[in-house]
Amino acid sequence: MSRAHLPVRAVAVVVPAHDEQDLIGPCLDALAVSVDAAPRGLVVVVSVVLDRCTDATAEVVRDTVRRRFRPGRVATVVNGAPRTVGELRTLGLHDGLRRVGDVPGDQVWLLSTDADTRVPPTWVRDHLRYADGGADAVVGVVDLDGFHALPTDVQCRYTALVDAGTTADTHTHAYAANLGVRADAFVAAGGFPVVAAGEEHALLAGLRAAGRPITTPLDLCVHTSARTRGRAAGGLADLLRDLAGAEPG
Repeated sequence: MSRAHLPVRAVAVVVPAHDEQDLIGPCLDALAVSVDAAPRGLVVVVSVVLDRCTDATAEVVRDTVRRRFRPGRVATVVNGAPRTVGELRTLGLHDGLRRVGDVPGDQVWLLSTDADTRVPPTWVRDHLRYADGGADAVVGVVDLDGFHALPTDVQCRYTALVDAGTTADTHTHAYAANLGVRADAFVAAGGFPVVAAGEEHALLAGLRAAGRPITTPLDLCVHTSARTRGRAAGGLADLLRDLAGAEPG
């Protein structure tokens, strides 16, 4: 077996959160189920990056972690300076890499999700299935909670956009709420690029340019909010709001 295909021995998850007191609890509840279902012997750490929170996000995180996770599994990283969401993700993943210790980078899988997202019970296992199959990055898809509450024209425009980038068994989309990357590839790329928006697209472009194998499966799906007022400029919420203001096609 080549070194690039050695089984993953450790996983580090990042969850950035800016004033997410209403959604971070369900996010961590779902993540706890997936972590508990991870293969026996796998080292798993979670870093929640608290970004300039002014609400009760920190308290909800503390209480949920105490209820749902093994002691020492989750750490919080407090950020008090203006940073792009990509920088926040990198900050959390570097914390996770430090905490997994001396596991070689090609055997560490980094996972990114969002505070308004609920991952399925098999999320960690599903990512590892593709990672151990040789992928250096795995880009899953999202389903929108509350999608059918959006105006009909927005639903149609969003569905057309998704369908345009989807084939029978793969897709061309990128969601930082459902993204995995091998640690050595991530470090070699310098982490998430410092861009105002689309940090996941920028990271993947760099990985492709470096010849890293990327898998884009349709069967790896998370549930994320269909809100139109999000926390990160240029994110999914902004896209939905832009679609609401688009002229009819």
